[in-house]
Amino acid sequence: MRLNLALVVSVIISVGIVSTVFTLYQISNERDKLTNELELKTGRIAAEFIDDDLPKLEKKRSKESRFLSDSIAKKHHLLGLVVYYNTDSILICDSSVKSLIPKSIDYVSQSITANSPIGNTISIGDTTVYQYIHPVTSGETTYAVIFYSDATYIDNIIGSIWFRNFLRWFFQAVAVSVVTVIIIRWGIYRPLQAIVEWVKAARSGAVDTHSKPPAGFLAPLHKEIVGITAAMQEAKAIAAEEAKLRTSSEAIWTAERLKAEMKQLLQGRSLIVISNREPYMHVHSGKGIQCVVPASGLITAMEPILNACGGLWVASGTGDADKETVDEHDKLQVPPEHPNYTLKRIWLTEPEERHFYSGFSNEGLYPLCLIAHTRPVFREIDWKYYRLVNERFAKAVLAEVSDEEAPLILIQDYHFALLPELIKKAKPKAKVAIFWHIPWPNPESFGICPWQKEILQGMLGADLIGFHTQYHCNHFLETVNKTLESRVSWDDFSVRRGEQISYTRPFPISIDFSIKDTQKAVSQANPSELLEPYGVSAGILGIGVDRIDYAKGLPEKFLALERFLEKHPEFQNRFTFVQIGAPSRSNLKAYADIVVRIEREAERINNRFATNRWKPILLLMKHHSHEEILPFYRTSQFCMVTSLHDGMNLVAKEYVAARHENDGVLILSQFTGAAHELQGALAVNPYDIEKMADAIYSALTLPPQDQTTRMKSMRQAVMTHNIYYWASQLLRTMVA
Repeated sequence: MRLNLALVVSVIISVGIVSTVFTLYQISNERDKLTNELELKTGRIAAEFIDDDLPKLEKKRSKESRFLSDSIAKKHHLLGLVVYYNTDSILICDSSVKSLIPKSIDYVSQSITANSPIGNTISIGDTTVYQYIHPVTSGETTYAVIFYSDATYIDNIIGSIWFRNFLRWFFQAVAVSVVTVIIIRWGIYRPLQAIVEWVKAARSGAVDTHSKPPAGFLAPLHKEIVGITAAMQEAKAIAAEEAKLRTSSEAIWTAERLKAEMKQLLQGRSLIVISNREPYMHVHSGKGIQCVVPASGLITAMEPILNACGGLWVASGTGDADKETVDEHDKLQVPPEHPNYTLKRIWLTEPEERHFYSGFSNEGLYPLCLIAHTRPVFREIDWKYYRLVNERFAKAVLAEVSDEEAPLILIQDYHFALLPELIKKAKPKAKVAIFWHIPWPNPESFGICPWQKEILQGMLGADLIGFHTQYHCNHFLETVNKTLESRVSWDDFSVRRGEQISYTRPFPISIDFSIKDTQKAVSQANPSELLEPYGVSAGILGIGVDRIDYAKGLPEKFLALERFLEKHPEFQNRFTFVQIGAPSRSNLKAYADIVVRIEREAERINNRFATNRWKPILLLMKHHSHEEILPFYRTSQFCMVTSLHDGMNLVAKEYVAARHENDGVLILSQFTGAAHELQGALAVNPYDIEKMADAIYSALTLPPQDQTTRMKSMRQAVMTHNIYYWASQLLRTMVA
């Protein structure tokens, strides 16, 4: 109440001051205007009188002259007029102005002396009179005529202006006060009160950090409070997690634990991560620049490690606005909101992009390793550019560690098979590891590659070569044993070539998931809310999240969904499967063909079963952020992963991590690395359409108790072997 009263008084005083200043200015202008008008009018009367009436007046006798002057005054609406010859000879036309003559004497002298008319106002009691003195020269004699006009009307007009402005000011002040109080209470006080309540809730952790600010102008404050709240919640979760670990003697890894471990492992050395795909890319969006996270399992896995440990990430710059966001050294600090490490971008030319990335990497090595019924293509020019880009990256990395003798360098994936040897030759004491994110084929299949020896020699420059599974490690060692002159030791899974020893180990990659994530408040959506923007209505959801890739088994997945609806028509009009597909490498024919195929399959199945407000498959082919996918993970009764061949597949683990209620079912291809860890999933052969259809039915009808048992075991597996555990095992082995 005091605040409202203070606001009202402040507004009234402010409006009053402004209105007073404005009124004074208006009155000054109005008075000058009215006075000028009166002066002009009286001047015209004087000129007319002197030319026409003064000669007549001087010829008359005294009594007649007074009568004539009175008529002249009435004619021109004057109070009166006086002909001043000298102090002893004054012709007074009206006795009412007699009292004014003494006040006019000095002005008469000035007018006669200057031989110029003078006009001014004089006051008699409450009456304001305007006198106009006009000098007249007759022969050698000069005298003056004084004209008196009533100027009281000017004061009346000025008074009415004051009164009107006061009323206007008063009502304006009241109106502005009321509007101000309303705006402050509803537009400022209420949002501030919401922020206060939000902060109070944050103390207990009962707050959604993804909520929008209650008002746009509070967005900066809201953003800072969100950061503080998130830090508080994370600190509380870490403390609770550490307490739980101490009491249970469990060894679940966290970002803080990895950070402490890395300080001991690194001992001041640099950590360099190298990948083709960058963790953040900048693209033009409208008139601005938007920062986006590319769809990639590699980024999902590596981003938490760099956030926890810091370091340098070297990658290709692929965004159309990337060059506008780096410094003179092609670097920037990321993540944008809370920078924790440095990203260095390498610029590939169009031929390099076409031959190194699209050509040798994705038309050659990728299909070769996945053995997914797509023939690999190897061209001499692609191989030349592959070597060239590897050499460019090696040069860039070596420049970054030129002053360091033994940095830790972690190379990612099949794009840089030659990089370990290039770096090791220049920096023999550097600790180099390469992690292969896709499967390694059997020796006969890998023998298709014309440059298999060069690739193996490049990889064996690393101290450590990591794969997702022991199965892939065995294939790699068999390939080396068959292809190169080397000593392969199956006792410790190592390869010795001269003085160089390379160890091969399985490191099943994972996601950022620990105890603190199980304690987050989660808002549960429902199928109707998620499907409403797409004009679809269904009470039961299934979810699939994949890059558009011929190895992901998307056509097989759609055929299984069709067969399920044939066998169980009771789920028609009730169940919708949402397939989120991130476009990938669409410039390559194999990828363009798979896009066309899955679009046609989805359209065919929808045309067969769809009704007015329902369709069985909702295909969303665009990039989605993790935050956009999470509601689908949390709402869908099952997630379906049908890779024909895969390294790990982190979508399976992301779905498990999102199931905070320990419900839901994971249908998982037996050909994924994740199938070895997630024993609670319903394992399927993606080539067996009939069995996959049965698995869908089982997922939708599995008793809640069975769902809980399976999901708890999978969540425990993902938590125990999370990304921090993966990084700790790999980096420990790397520096051992």
